[in-house]
Amino acid sequence: MDTLSYKTISVAAEKVTKDWVVIDAQSAVLGRFASQVASILRGKNKSSFTPHADCGDFVIIINADKVRLTGKKMTDKEIISYTGNPGGQRITTPRDVLAKHPTRLVEEAIRKMLPKNRLGRRMFTHLFVYAGEAHPHEAQQPKQIKLS
Repeated sequence: MDTLSYKTISVAAEKVTKDWVVIDAQSAVLGRFASQVASILRGKNKSSFTPHADCGDFVIIINADKVRLTGKKMTDKEIISYTGNPGGQRITTPRDVLAKHPTRLVEEAIRKMLPKNRLGRRMFTHLFVYAGEAHPHEAQQPKQIKLS
């Protein structure tokens, strides 16, 4: 048996080809949608996936304000933040977050599914989230992807 054919390929970050993809978030369930997008940002959908390299694609998400949550999570789920000051703990619901900042709910869900290190922070900069249909990235000729 030829063992050289089973060698693990590790792709250098400079040799990775990055594509631009557009994903429509309309009526998508937030958690399932965020995990699939995080996988594309990491590059796990490619055969040349390397865990220590940024080999994911640039992702543009449109209609982020039309994402949905199952059950009563839209009103009953609590999002807790802390300002850093004494008595600065703030509790809000996803409905309030969508009303004030329509893209933040999707961004935070995806960011929390990426690695918690330098590489994850760099991967997050390749994500572009927009509340409506329009986006300013037509020059990159992004491909439309339909997630299941």
